[in-house]
Order: sequence, then C-alpha cells, then structure tokens
Amino acid sequence: MKKLTSAPSVITIHHYKNILESEGIASKIRNEHLGSILGEMPFTDTWPQLWVVNDLDLDRAKQLIDGSALDESDAPDWRCANCGEHNEGQFAACWNCGKPGG
Repeated sequence: MKKLTSAPSVITIHHYKNILESEGIASKIRNEHLGSILGEMPFTDTWPQLWVVNDLDLDRAKQLIDGSALDESDAPDWRCANCGEHNEGQFAACWNCGKPGG
C-alpha cells in the first residue's frame, strides 16, 4: 500500500477516492478523524490521506487525480424555467426543484 495524496479537506479526499473507485482502483483513507487533535501535532500531519491498496495502481491513480478538475464550470448562470430559481453554471439541474436546465 502506498500513499497517494493528502488534503486539508476530507471532502476532497472522498472525491478522489470516488474517482479511483470508478476506475476500479482500490484505496483506503487514513487520518480521516485526526482533525480533532489539531494543535497537538503539525497541522499537515492531521490531514486525511488517500492510500492506494495495490502499489501497481499508484501511477494510474496519480494520473486520475492530477486530471480531475475541481474548478467551477465556465458555463453561465441560468434561471430554471420550472420554478424560476437562479442556478450557477456548473449545475445541470435546478438545485431547488431538480428539473434539468442550463
């Protein structure tokens, strides 16, 4: 098992884990709950870590993580035709009523 990455957010680590799982790469999260001891250790040591179970998958896992974009979409904001709610461009469906739009 080899360490792939760490991040200050457990949400980011779970996102990366989901990317790997969708490609059939087994991984484990470590330090998921160490945030509670922040201040007792260097803060980066408490960050959640993502480890690849099979060492042979490490290079492919790095490519997948490096290729994943967490950036917001460049699509323009839009208004839902069903309920009139304002939605940001990255949403393909209305966050309020669930109707597709954009």
